[in-house]
Amino acid sequence: MVESPGREALRSVLWLLIAVAALVFGVASALQIRGALEREREFRAAPDCAAVPVRASGCVWEQEFTVRTADTNRGERNASPEAELVSPSGTSWQVTFLRADPVVSELEPDDKVVGLIWHGQVVEVRDSDGRRQQTSDGPVGWPEDRLGGALACVSFGLAALVGGLWPLLARGDRRHAKAGTVVRWHGVGLGATAILTLWAQSANDWPMWAIPAIWGPLALVTLASATAFAIAAVRGELDDAPRDAQPQTT
Repeated sequence: MVESPGREALRSVLWLLIAVAALVFGVASALQIRGALEREREFRAAPDCAAVPVRASGCVWEQEFTVRTADTNRGERNASPEAELVSPSGTSWQVTFLRADPVVSELEPDDKVVGLIWHGQVVEVRDSDGRRQQTSDGPVGWPEDRLGGALACVSFGLAALVGGLWPLLARGDRRHAKAGTVVRWHGVGLGATAILTLWAQSANDWPMWAIPAIWGPLALVTLASATAFAIAAVRGELDDAPRDAQPQTT
């Protein structure tokens, strides 16, 4: 079934809007990498506090807490894992996390934990077994997340932009429309590869440079595939075979 030119153009415009949104988010993530790196370096170089800080300070202080409540919020939309911690003085600290494992998912009321306080925020929690987990305010890992997000969004956004403009610039040409579709979906592959690379880096605690080192070759292979398929589409090699060319059955 041949898609109408109007519907095809509408689909291309939709892809263009998605591409612009992805590029804006990707550029914003890229601009935040430097700041995230500086914040992480500041945290790693921070000295231990000589005494309990009475106000937000750049030194690091370990504080014992008792868990009042802990909830992974699994199955709840837009809800992060969270815990309420109570200090020996009775002060309550509400902390959230990006993920449930490895600490939050194991916490129970009345458990004892140690919180790392930096600039007036609990940035890390350590349980009785010595397992550590960054809170949402923790500075560690944000540069890698920003880099992975930038690679994913910019690569997908550029491919979606090209794939969306192509059919519009060659309106009415089915072969060029198919080439644009090929480029768009290879862009999805580029973005997904960057996200999977970020996940592998985070799960294995690899250094930040591992993200471009792994993703780069995979991106080149994906781009080569996109080029080959786009050329084949323009030449008509991806066109459906006509009915009278189908083999006869006896």
